[in-house]
Formats: sequence, C-alpha cells, structure tokens
Amino acid sequence: MAQAMMKNSKITLVFETGMNEKAEAIFKAKTYANVRKEATADQLGQAASALAGLSAYPIVSVERTDNYDIM
Repeated sequence: MAQAMMKNSKITLVFETGMNEKAEAIFKAKTYANVRKEATADQLGQAASALAGLSAYPIVSVERTDNYDIM
C-alpha cells in the first residue's frame, strides 16, 4: 500500500496591484516557503494577515501548497 509523506509546505499571498488599460485587475503573488507542516489554517491566516499589513496593496487570496512523496 502506498504512503504519502509530506515533503514541504508553502503559502502564496495574492495581491491586487492595480488596473490595466482594459479596467481589469492586475494581480501579483508572493510565495513564502518553509511553512511548518503542522500549521493550521487559522495560524496561516494570522501570518498572512500580518504579512499583508506590510504591503501597500490589498490582499485578494491566500493559498497553501503541500508537496508529498508517495512511496
């Protein structure tokens, strides 16, 4: 039977940085690696809020990416 072992985890914060000439939103993302594997959604939300507070742009979304080794 195959097993999944979490290899690493990262979060991506997506910011709205302005509008283009067609009045469409422009988005930019910043990814932070080395997130603790056991971090909860609430803890990541708090960290994302703190990081977003340092930006001049409004935060649109926060994404978590987990990578696994399947053996």
